[in-house]
Amino acid sequence: QVQLVESGGGLVQAGDSLRLSCAASGRTFSSYVMGWFRQAPGKEREFVAAISKSGDRTSYADSVKGRFTISRDNAKNTVYLQMNSLKPEDTAGYYCAAQPAYIRLITTREDMYDTWGQGTQVTVSS
Repeated sequence: QVQLVESGGGLVQAGDSLRLSCAASGRTFSSYVMGWFRQAPGKEREFVAAISKSGDRTSYADSVKGRFTISRDNAKNTVYLQMNSLKPEDTAGYYCAAQPAYIRLITTREDMYDTWGQGTQVTVSS
């Protein structure tokens, strides 16, 4: 089973950019559909973006479409989330997650992901 470690969070101002990284252990990283979720204080965790095993298909939440870009480098066992034009409402803990290897389709459902990182905090000031 893959293990995930996020990095790249921080405190930025509205309009700034950040790139989050999620490094995966193991030699079968390309076997997993990967996703990013976020959770703000007092709110439920929500889907942000997901990417197919090969990286040729992506899915985004409407709230981030056009501002965030998910990508992956299977040679480096890493998935990225490039976040541009950040807004205060993007403030949250960001988590990367992996679907079970037998699932090929991208899903936005949290319960379809079975491996999670510890999260990295993104704070956007106004």
